[in-house]
Amino acid sequence: MSFLPLRMPGISLHRFHGFGNRLVTVLVTLLGLLALTFFIGRVMPLDPVLSIVGSDADQSTYQQVYQQLGLDKPLYVQFGYYLRDLLHGDLGKAMLTGHAVTADIARVFPATVELATVAILIGTLVGVPLGVFAATRRGRLGDQVVRVISLCGYSVPVFWFGMMGLLIFYAWLGWAGGAGRVDLSYDGLVTRTTGLLLVDSALQGEWDTFRSALKHITLPACILGLHSMAYISRMTRSFMLAQLSQEYIITARVKGLSERNVIWNHAFRNILVQLLTIVALAYGGLLEGAVLIETVFAWPGFGQYLTSSLLLGDMNAVMGCVLLIGIIFVTLNLIADALYQVFDPRTR
Repeated sequence: MSFLPLRMPGISLHRFHGFGNRLVTVLVTLLGLLALTFFIGRVMPLDPVLSIVGSDADQSTYQQVYQQLGLDKPLYVQFGYYLRDLLHGDLGKAMLTGHAVTADIARVFPATVELATVAILIGTLVGVPLGVFAATRRGRLGDQVVRVISLCGYSVPVFWFGMMGLLIFYAWLGWAGGAGRVDLSYDGLVTRTTGLLLVDSALQGEWDTFRSALKHITLPACILGLHSMAYISRMTRSFMLAQLSQEYIITARVKGLSERNVIWNHAFRNILVQLLTIVALAYGGLLEGAVLIETVFAWPGFGQYLTSSLLLGDMNAVMGCVLLIGIIFVTLNLIADALYQVFDPRTR
């Protein structure tokens, strides 16, 4: 008598095992990120107690707050308390605002999401065609122009572009909006639903507010989009050059296919999976790296909140921001892996 292994229909044990390994890797990565940030924050020369009580407070008040924050306990005990509260969804209170860190992040993060989303759309819609254009004209004038634009966009600091953009398009020409997300006369007219001002104003029919928000977001989004466009176009060019030198491209041309068909239906389709990862990582970088642009344009987003928290030594807020950044990158990598399997059957 032979015993056959029980096999549930539609479920692959190998796939389940792979998902379990990936989940463990994600959790260990986030835990290591939290531990590293926590211990670095505790050895920084900034004193969170002084940020709360001020430099004129007496010693008894200082010691009371010091004990309330748990700073009198060993570091591993403090980290254990933090993980315990984290499992209950409590990231602590921010010294900067006095509110819960989760509430602060929920308030400021949509502004960064809106800015980064518009920027990545600009960077992708411009960068991918430029990269393909440069690859098909390798060594010629068009290729050189695209490479110079990409080099400038990638190497010149974004804060310099931001200041020059404000000087030219806001101060001199008056085409762009100034600081903030909207003109002061329209501030508060739109009820917060999604936190995305363009979406909320459009849903509520506040078209004057929508136009003002669009005018304010265009310049910072274009500057961030230029930075991501430079990276995306360079990678697209590199991927396309590798494909255009393959034998199947030569075969397609010998068969008499049009150059447009060869480029977009053959070569470009084979780099699409790689581009998904590049765009996902660029988007994650915009979500956590828009600090300088948000500072220049006084954009009330996640980057400005993180910067202010760092300067104040508010480790609860910093830890919450770091955790969110880690989750963003892990999530985007998981999405990219899933899209790999959708677009490339060989990875299934």
